[in-house]
Amino acid sequence: MNGGMKKSPLKIYWKRLRQNKLAFTGGVMVLVLFLVAAFASIFSPYDPNEIDRHNILNPPSLTHPLGTDELGRDIMSRMVWGSRISLAVGFVAVGIATLIGILLGSLAGYYGGWAERIIMRFIDIMLSIPTFFLILAVIAFIGPSIWNIMVIIGLTSWMGVARLVRAEFLTLKEREYVLAARALGVSDLMIILKHIMVNSLAPVFVSAILGVASAILVESALSFLGLGVQPPTPSWGNILTSGKDNIEIAWWLSVFPGLAILITVMSYNLFGEGLRDAIDPRLWGTGES
Repeated sequence: MNGGMKKSPLKIYWKRLRQNKLAFTGGVMVLVLFLVAAFASIFSPYDPNEIDRHNILNPPSLTHPLGTDELGRDIMSRMVWGSRISLAVGFVAVGIATLIGILLGSLAGYYGGWAERIIMRFIDIMLSIPTFFLILAVIAFIGPSIWNIMVIIGLTSWMGVARLVRAEFLTLKEREYVLAARALGVSDLMIILKHIMVNSLAPVFVSAILGVASAILVESALSFLGLGVQPPTPSWGNILTSGKDNIEIAWWLSVFPGLAILITVMSYNLFGEGLRDAIDPRLWGTGES
């Protein structure tokens, strides 16, 4: 207790998140990356696709802080614009996966019975298939593009969200306020949306943050293999491909995009893990009530 006033859950979440230095740092980095992607035209010193034959494979310098590639294009500019591609893929793919997961998970958790058995067996089948190879196979048939990548990653990564939502629904649907609403004749749709869904979104939000990191990693791997974002559109993965082809003479083509992927994925993971700890009431101390 604090002066006879009970702290709101949001204040407790914020306090716990600030106390977790790694998670808070990860959150700050996520915000910085978002701002860089949102204002890429401001942070980019050059046109990312501008070819300069006089500055081919130049090392980092004052003119080109992260060097140039085999066509003389500025790596810093390409990485800044590539951050927009990576984050767009992450957010859109996770948005698709979260919507599907919430829909199927809520149906399985609330109704149970045959609906739950069918959905859970379908989830088991999807989980038994190596996701990355499934994505490769689908892209091989429909062709690589930014929109195809977003949709395919989303359609193959919803299973974890569905299982999480189902578990939350199994617990929440037996609460007194849900039983009371059902006794009053409230429709199933209203019970799901107004009484259960709103109380199960916090762990789903954390799962979505962690999912963004995974989606960015998958997109980078696909682009590195030439099956993701296609040149000349810059992405961290296809910049790494240039680095692979020139690894002996242009180390910066591999190091800088590799670090960008590492820092981004680590930031999202640290922030997501810290947020999960912050909203878990089982970890709250008595002094935070």
